[in-house]
Amino acid sequence: MRAWLVLSAVVIALDLYSKHLVVQAFEYGEHLSLTSFFDLVRYHNEGAAFSFLAGAGGWQRIFFSVIALGASIVIIRLLRKHPGQTQFCLGLSLVLGGALGNLYDRLTLGYVVDFLFFHYQEYYWPAFNVADSAICVGVVLLVWDSFKRKA
Repeated sequence: MRAWLVLSAVVIALDLYSKHLVVQAFEYGEHLSLTSFFDLVRYHNEGAAFSFLAGAGGWQRIFFSVIALGASIVIIRLLRKHPGQTQFCLGLSLVLGGALGNLYDRLTLGYVVDFLFFHYQEYYWPAFNVADSAICVGVVLLVWDSFKRKA
């Protein structure tokens, strides 16, 4: 189980360090176009994924923090219960690291720093960060693992 928690800690460290670099280099709302489809930006997300409930008046900060803490407890229990299921634990570790990386922002800043911004012509994907990426990859691994088990 230690290896899975180390992986989560690495995700947290990469997430927090990358956000620190963005906060130091960019003003809020600033864009740096790197390609025709990718910008580095600095946005603040007070909601959840895709800014869900971002304008809800502040209660969502506590709500999403409680959910992240609860999910983290469940994930640690699952890691402890299934340490030999590699793909399952890899997915859980990525989700755990991402959830705790964003939780840190939510508790210390009141919002999550997002900075990866993809777009194509007039179509824009909401900005995200390393923690969000880890969560998405982790969920894909968990779904894939669940299909493999049923087969």
